[in-house]
Amino acid sequence: MNAPVKIETSLKDWETDQEVRWCPGCGDYAILKAVQRTLPQIGADPANTVFISGIGCSSRFPYYMETYGFHTIHGRAPAVATGVKLANPDLDIWLVTGDGDGLSIGGNHMMHVLRRNVDMQIMLFNNEIYGLTKGQASPTSREGTRSPSSPLGSVDHPANPCAFALGSGARFVARGFDVSKKLPEVLIAAHAHKGAAFIEIFQNCIVYNKDVFDDFAAPKGAEERQLWLENGEPMLFGSEKTGGVRGLALDPAGPGLNVVTVEAGDWQAAGVLVHDVTNRAIAHMLAELPFGPFPMALGVLYDDPRPTFEAAVAEERRRASEGKVASLAKLLAKGQTWTVDGTAPDPI
Repeated sequence: MNAPVKIETSLKDWETDQEVRWCPGCGDYAILKAVQRTLPQIGADPANTVFISGIGCSSRFPYYMETYGFHTIHGRAPAVATGVKLANPDLDIWLVTGDGDGLSIGGNHMMHVLRRNVDMQIMLFNNEIYGLTKGQASPTSREGTRSPSSPLGSVDHPANPCAFALGSGARFVARGFDVSKKLPEVLIAAHAHKGAAFIEIFQNCIVYNKDVFDDFAAPKGAEERQLWLENGEPMLFGSEKTGGVRGLALDPAGPGLNVVTVEAGDWQAAGVLVHDVTNRAIAHMLAELPFGPFPMALGVLYDDPRPTFEAAVAEERRRASEGKVASLAKLLAKGQTWTVDGTAPDPI
């Protein structure tokens, strides 16, 4: 596998001539622009980049990127992306999926691409609803969500994408939301990670689940409701950084963390935690913090690389072929074979 060569591009180089067709106001537009702004920053090469998607509103994404793309079948994008990466490990692969495509029919495939640690960026657009199929409840829909499939309100407990990713063995887990100016920073960090990088992106469905994330994503007062994590920095939030997250020792009744007030900027005296992206236990706690008592944890929750699946497969192939000479003729003649000499049989 060769190191990618960085090239100079602009946002326009990543735009196609296809008409972008999402509902007016859909959060997917903002995510598309964030990705198109990010790729020039990382020096990505359109000729070496592949976007692979499943089925859903988010899965139209490959049509709008001036790269190679593959619009696959429902839930199977991780399997196809794994095959592409094994066939050509030098390709830069971005997998695009949604909360329904990736966590319902595709949950099994998502789990395996994460535990195998296949080198790719996985963007899961989470709008907590099935948008393409007209607003049914999805695996991430909140309890009480009224929809065509749950007219009295959903009784399902919603899946937590980041907790699922961590539980599946992901080595990189992050969060952002569609209109955030910091989303490109999260995407850059994911791309820098060698292995499967999972990014949950909260995305507003303007038609079937409008403004469901306004409790933390609305611009007014956002600093008080968002905890943007930075490695090596204290977990502070609020316009004046007067809120902090502190660890609780041996607290079986709570999430293991609590919110404290920071006085006079002395976050150390308040016991505020310093974020360590390699701490898996804290990452789990951050992923499952209940919003309301806590701010929404955003940014890189966990980043601790391990050897990748495609590297292990390449090494296995190397060992298996070591000292051997490839011969198609020998392979075909191996085992039980027979020869047809072309002589016509005697007439009966």
